[in-house]
Amino acid sequence: MHSVICLFGAFIAAAVFHPGSCVQTVIGLYGETIEVPCNNGNNKPDGLIFTKWKYVKDDGSPGDLLIKQALKDEATVSATDGYKSRVSIAANSSLLITQGSLADQRVFTCMVVSLTNLQEYSVEVKVYKKPSSPVIKNKAKELENGKLTQLGECVVENANPPADLIWMKNNLPLVDDGKTIIITSTITKEPVTGLSSTSSSLQYTARKEDVESKFTCTAKHVTGPNQVSEAETFPIHYPTEKVSLQVVSQSPIREGDDVILKCQADGNPPPTSFNFNIKGKKVTVTDKDVYTLTSVTRADSGVYKCSLLDNDMMESTRNVTVSFLDVSLTPTGKVLKKLGENLVVALEKNASTEAKVTWTKDNRKLDKQPEFSTLTYSDAGLYVCDVSIEGIKNTLSFELTVEGVPKITSLTKHRSNDGKHKVLMCEAEGSPKPDVQWSVNGTNDETSYVNGKATYKLTVVPSKNLTVSCQVTNKLGYDTREISVFSLFEEETKKPEKNEDGAEQAKVIVGVVVGLFLAAALVGLIYWLYIKKTRQGSWKTGEKEAGTSEESKKLEENNHKADV
Repeated sequence: MHSVICLFGAFIAAAVFHPGSCVQTVIGLYGETIEVPCNNGNNKPDGLIFTKWKYVKDDGSPGDLLIKQALKDEATVSATDGYKSRVSIAANSSLLITQGSLADQRVFTCMVVSLTNLQEYSVEVKVYKKPSSPVIKNKAKELENGKLTQLGECVVENANPPADLIWMKNNLPLVDDGKTIIITSTITKEPVTGLSSTSSSLQYTARKEDVESKFTCTAKHVTGPNQVSEAETFPIHYPTEKVSLQVVSQSPIREGDDVILKCQADGNPPPTSFNFNIKGKKVTVTDKDVYTLTSVTRADSGVYKCSLLDNDMMESTRNVTVSFLDVSLTPTGKVLKKLGENLVVALEKNASTEAKVTWTKDNRKLDKQPEFSTLTYSDAGLYVCDVSIEGIKNTLSFELTVEGVPKITSLTKHRSNDGKHKVLMCEAEGSPKPDVQWSVNGTNDETSYVNGKATYKLTVVPSKNLTVSCQVTNKLGYDTREISVFSLFEEETKKPEKNEDGAEQAKVIVGVVVGLFLAAALVGLIYWLYIKKTRQGSWKTGEKEAGTSEESKKLEENNHKADV
């Protein structure tokens, strides 16, 4: 590190006057070799005889260090003090001083002598020493809220020039305001080495929020870069200002649960003992901050409190609600009823909050609670009721069976698609499922039973006209119905009809028409006899059979009208 400082004055050497001589400044590092340049290397003029280095002693007197003849390779050391073993000359005529120390902070002069001239170049040497890393010592064990307290002392050692120290909080510099922040710095010099140590003490007024604050000390020095101490945090003591009661339990709280009441205070150090108000009864806990309610019931619902031992006014309250759900259903289990009877379904519930109710029948959701004024077979099934509040659910159910005497609702017949069989269908209602008995044998019997309705199918090939009966039976009774079935062979000899029912209808129509013709003929016959009798009666009057021609003509006209 080099710089040039110009000193204005007069210098007389070898009868040569040199006005305006300049002094160059060189920075050396403590403990290392210091290189002092001679006119920045431009020091070998023509006719060079020798180069000489000298210095100014502490008492201001001149002292010689070494001389190097131009024609010799080695320099001759003339120093007799501490420089004797520490100085040498470089190829460019620079002075080399090993193990630099603060004692080397002085002016050194390079004298260059040639056949025609003599020149001197003065260089001032300064020696810098980087300080040790800053350390915070004598740290406070804790800080008190609102009280000015000695926080600590920051120290750096063995520096030249002395280092500057800056206190930081959360990476921001602290400024001495003479009241809440007071910073005092001192510099001491080690008598042997001459190196300086800097210490800085900090008095600080803490606040509660400083419990998380990080304090550091930064050392600034010309050798750079800045050095930062380890961060320090401090506990902040302050009295309790707020108490908080917490309910530690799963939500919602249900009957049978354990509930932990936890009391906390914001003081530092925090209180370790508390008073709990348990349903109007004071309970003191020591060296802990919790109280446990075991196997709570709905009667434990209410307001709970906790407070400081020495200040009941510093308290906190919480409302504890124990959830419960009581449900009863009428009827339950297996229910057996008769067709047409009524059934009353009653659901009673008692809950800590409004309960949600859902009904299903055979896993299908119902819109509302079932009502049965007149039971039908389709009402039978498994009914499930789910009643719930947050965290609690109860499920109740009943299985309804509706029984009734079997009754045939329909007995029909039709020809099969291929025209070779007769298919009989007997439909009935009843529960338990009715058994069927046909009066004729058949094949391919098929049976279905849904919601109390049974369908029985019988396929037959009648060789003659039959009257077939269907009888359905269960443990409660039976029912029978008959149907006429015509022979397939007899039908084939006649004009094929669409089905037997259609043929019978055609026969009825023909009978009606024939009856009408017979009735008309009978009326005509009666009328004819009446007219004939009337004519015979006129003959019985004793009048003449033959009248006038005019009377005979009129009589014929009347008879003609009567015939029409």
